[in-house]
Amino acid sequence: MSRLQRVRKDQAGFTLVEIAIVLVIIGLLIGGVLKGQAMVQNAKVKRVVKLADELRAGVMTFYDKYGVYPGDENLAPIPPNGADAEGNGNGQIEAAERFEAFRDMSLAGLISGTYNGANAPTHPFGDTVEIQWINPPGNTTPLAHYIMFYNLPADVCLEIDTKYDDGNWQTGSISGSAAYANGTNVATFYMLF
Repeated sequence: MSRLQRVRKDQAGFTLVEIAIVLVIIGLLIGGVLKGQAMVQNAKVKRVVKLADELRAGVMTFYDKYGVYPGDENLAPIPPNGADAEGNGNGQIEAAERFEAFRDMSLAGLISGTYNGANAPTHPFGDTVEIQWINPPGNTTPLAHYIMFYNLPADVCLEIDTKYDDGNWQTGSISGSAAYANGTNVATFYMLF
């Protein structure tokens, strides 16, 4: 019997200190993963804003160099690096010219990527980006060139709108096609050119 009791004493479980250390380590790992996810999300949001800045710079550099907007240009030798479709030259990147704008900027060496006049770049959340002369629905601003991001998460739109504009989805130089409802996507997010 004493031998049986001795075996039980030798088979003691984990102490409270050991369990506490394991729980702390698990907590640190979970915290690190969550922080990492937040950092990835934050980097994507910054990339959306940077993409808008890059496209603005590309369009304005093209305009400064050739005197017309990309996509809207109506002269065969512009840009000089390849064949492209011609716009109407009215000073507006209209719906029919929006894809050609990316081909013109790419041929001019102002943006990276290959565009065929029927495609557009994608943003970090997976959908496309366009530039167009438009008045966003529900917005009271006059017609202007807007960079349009399709299907951005609403929390991303709210973050950008709050940081760089007024935070209201219907007003200002940054707006959305719908309210920034948590857990949804905004079909079109507009940033004034």
